[in-house]
Amino acid sequence: MNPLTVSAFDLPDRLAAKADPALIAQDERHFAAVARSLEQSVAELSDQLAERRRAPGGVGREALERDVEIHRLTARLRTLRRFGLDLCLGRVVTADDPEPVYVGRLGLTDSEGRRLLVDWRSPAAEPFFAATHANPMGLVSRRRYRWSGGLVSDYWDEVFTAEGLRGHAALDDQSAFVASLGGSRSARMRDVLATIQADQDAVIRAGSRGALVVDGGPGTGKTVVALHRSAYLLYSDPRLGQRRGGVLFVGPHRPYLDYVADVLPSLGEEGVRTCVLRDLVAEGEDAVPEADPEVARLKSSVDMVRAVETAVRFYEEPPAEGMTVTTDWSDVWLSADDWAEAFRAPGPGTPHNEARELVWAELVSILRDKHRGEDVPPELFDRSVRNDRELVDALHRAWPMLDPADVVGDLWSVPAYLRLCAPWLTPEQVRALQRRDAPQAWTVSDLPLLDAARQRLGDPRAAARRRGRDAAVAAERARMADVIDTVLAADDDGEGAVTMLRGRDLQDTLIDETALPGTGVDRLAGPFAHIVVDEAQELTDAEWQMLLLRCPSRSFTIVGDRAQARHGFTESWRERLERIGLDRVTVASLTLNYRTPKEIMAEAEPVIRAALPDANVPVSVRASGVPVTHGVVSDLGPVLDDWLAAHADGVACVIGDPAFRPTARVRSLTPELSKGLEFDLVVLVDPEGFGAGVEGAVDRYVAMTRATQRLVVLTGS
Repeated sequence: MNPLTVSAFDLPDRLAAKADPALIAQDERHFAAVARSLEQSVAELSDQLAERRRAPGGVGREALERDVEIHRLTARLRTLRRFGLDLCLGRVVTADDPEPVYVGRLGLTDSEGRRLLVDWRSPAAEPFFAATHANPMGLVSRRRYRWSGGLVSDYWDEVFTAEGLRGHAALDDQSAFVASLGGSRSARMRDVLATIQADQDAVIRAGSRGALVVDGGPGTGKTVVALHRSAYLLYSDPRLGQRRGGVLFVGPHRPYLDYVADVLPSLGEEGVRTCVLRDLVAEGEDAVPEADPEVARLKSSVDMVRAVETAVRFYEEPPAEGMTVTTDWSDVWLSADDWAEAFRAPGPGTPHNEARELVWAELVSILRDKHRGEDVPPELFDRSVRNDRELVDALHRAWPMLDPADVVGDLWSVPAYLRLCAPWLTPEQVRALQRRDAPQAWTVSDLPLLDAARQRLGDPRAAARRRGRDAAVAAERARMADVIDTVLAADDDGEGAVTMLRGRDLQDTLIDETALPGTGVDRLAGPFAHIVVDEAQELTDAEWQMLLLRCPSRSFTIVGDRAQARHGFTESWRERLERIGLDRVTVASLTLNYRTPKEIMAEAEPVIRAALPDANVPVSVRASGVPVTHGVVSDLGPVLDDWLAAHADGVACVIGDPAFRPTARVRSLTPELSKGLEFDLVVLVDPEGFGAGVEGAVDRYVAMTRATQRLVVLTGS
């Protein structure tokens, strides 16, 4: 497209009035400038990227910085190419300046430094999202664009003052926005950045200190807020950058992560790590739901997570008797008190498997102090002591290397061990938790305990890797010393700054430790600077510990709805979170349902209120004119066939029929796996079969409120 001659507007005939040059000429000129700048930026970024890739890879920190820069350039280039002109979301005019401020997904300036687009996360862009008639934030007018195929297919204006009436053709902001809510869905969450509402924007831009709870019912945009807040915080808060830990986004299940996969990249942010809780533990992929609700309840407590600490301490008891240790120079007595002193050497929080090397070092130090005779170099003494098999075996028995799966598996197969570690359990509860035939047939309820065990135990190979790294540092230091000797030999007078190279501290700074052998990186181990949790009402106390371990700053965004908790949520958010260890809690509520039509909510609300009278049921902002349809299960095929024939696009979902085979446009999910998703058509099959009590009511409520256009409920035969 030639940016100087081809219009950026492609308005249908019914919007001919909006095509008046008096209304769009200023936008046309601005989009032409944006097009020129984009063309230039893409060319420059492509050249920079090619140059970076041609440059030598380097080693250590140099290689890391090169990779980071390549990633940054690639991400920006990908976003510019993906969107083109439709980087622009809209524009605002303020009372202080008649020149419009254009808001984009990314910031963009031309070659002369003129600002063409301000990043949507910047303070200058905030009024575009947050201004209301009650609080216009200094705006005269606001214009939003709707893009299709890289061209503007519609736009609508909103004015806040009488002066704003001049030059605006579509004073229908709310109706146009509401109309857009009923548009067809797809397999991925659609782009909603341009239509974020003021109540959502206020939450997105809230500070990151402490825990912010975003409480809202179905359709209030909780997921939208969670995703956009992730991108906003990385942009606005330097404390959360990748070098400081970054942001982790935790979703409820894999279909949810697939559904929202495009959102963060579309915001120009590819630095947020995403996962489900299962991903935090190696055993999570194959874990199955706990069959016994009482067993699941027992394992979900913080006390059971803490029992892992007792389980590990059982293997950290020093020998009660002394022994004689034989070295190449003398026999040395090692008393029970000496053992106890060595076992106290690891500081608090040192992982068990990594601490054994510290215990060994303290034992060797104690033995050297007791050694009477010739002075022996530490390395030789250590090597000699290691040859005493009786000492080595005694340490291995008293402080063995442990595997997390073995520790947790033993709790479920050795009743006496479980009673020792969890003395509050009754004999009946101990029996209920036993599964001697398959102690390591892991369930979802086991995952927090496995995670706690892995965190407490640490890496059994850490000591060997550390010794290898120390040897590499020593070799690098020797190599550096040879280089320095050569430099000094070339120095005429041997004086001046070059002689500083003899200093050990300066020599150490010249060693690039990032180029030395290191350990494998678990990208989900943390620590993270901020964690965002969606559908957080479902997390057990034990599962919360998995996240607290990974976020020492206690900086969280917690998104959920107490009325959608399948196992009940009788506390307030503040009570729940303070109980599990978060002490700075702020709660923000979203009360407007932008997704679910009034007709559907009229039937869904009684379903949840029958079980939870105080449920936070949001108010729908729109009606579809389509009533909820009821029928029998045998109607499923015809209902889907009729809908597919009448709709060329959109996505439907059958909820509650595991025998239904999904197709390209019709999903098949359980109520639990539908949480967080949305579909044009939802067909509920035998909803009464979802169960009784709170769990059944929540499953029915969640399933009903996934629909954006039409809901069909099928019962009977």
